[in-house]
Order: sequence, then C-alpha cells, then structure tokens
Amino acid sequence: MDQINQNIGKNLNRVRKERNISLDKTSELTGVSKTMLGQIERGESNPTVTTLWKIANGLRLSFSTLISGDSPSVSIIKKNELNPLLESNGKYRVYPLVPFNVEKQFEVFAITLEPGCEHKSEAHNPGVEEYIFVNEGALEIVVGVETYVVDREDAITFQADRNHIYRNNGNGILKCTVLIHYPS
Repeated sequence: MDQINQNIGKNLNRVRKERNISLDKTSELTGVSKTMLGQIERGESNPTVTTLWKIANGLRLSFSTLISGDSPSVSIIKKNELNPLLESNGKYRVYPLVPFNVEKQFEVFAITLEPGCEHKSEAHNPGVEEYIFVNEGALEIVVGVETYVVDREDAITFQADRNHIYRNNGNGILKCTVLIHYPS
C-alpha cells in the first residue's frame, strides 16, 4: 500500500474516532458506501479524487486533511517525488503540494490535465474559495453556469460552493496551481 493511501485510511479513521461517528453515519454524511469507507480505512482501495471530495465535504474537512502525513516546520516539496491522485485514466492528476494547516486555513495542489481532459468538481462547503494560477496552457473553467477561460500566467478566484468543471480544450498539457481557502 502506498503512503498516500496509508495516510487517507489513517486520517479518515482518526477523524471518525475524534468525532465518535460510525461508518454508517459517515456513509450517510458523505454519500460514500460503508463498504468503500471501510476499504479506504484499511488501505484496500485507491479512492478517486471525486470520492475523497465527497468524504471531505460530507465531514466538513479540507481535502488535504485526508491525504496529509505529519509535517515538519520546514519542508521542500518536490513534485516529482509526490504520488499524484489520478482520475480519467491518469489524464487528470492532483499533486498535494501544501497540506491543510488549521492555523492558515488553506491547502495547495498542482493539477495537470492532458489535452481534452475534463474534471467535474462538486460544490465545496459554504465559504470555501478557490484561487487558480495557470502555469502552462489555458484553463476553461465552468463555475455554476458561467464559463471562463484563464490563460497562461493568469489567475481566477471564485466561491467554490457551486459545482465547477476544469477543462483543457487545448492541444498541449495544462498545468495549474490551486490554493483552496477554508473559512475559520
């Protein structure tokens, strides 16, 4: 079992115990089956990004609370040493760069989308904001019903309590840095 799945299982179990909630109640809150939750806790499943967001939203957690390990006071994060979370047959990759910190209330991810890739993200909890910085390519993003195009070296910010879709309609790879801010 790789480190990220160990972290997810350990963190999900810890949160449930801290809150004294059963797998049944967790399933009810998240919309993820009790069987899947048990498999995730035991490290027997590689949950999708969508499943992890359902768990995070249902339990009102930051995404990286589920995937982070212990963090030292100074860190150099090397993207090429991280295991990305994969969806769409690996065409959508999420690299957890900076895990959530309760004092700072944010987390940071590097996201890569191959040409033609689209990722649908469910609405986050009220007050959550996304800040997206496009590093390479052009991002087409649908927030609610509005579509925006964000070019290389530009950024977009929005209230993330609505469904949103990331798209790469270009011919080359799309790379973004995403900061997610959670209200106190």
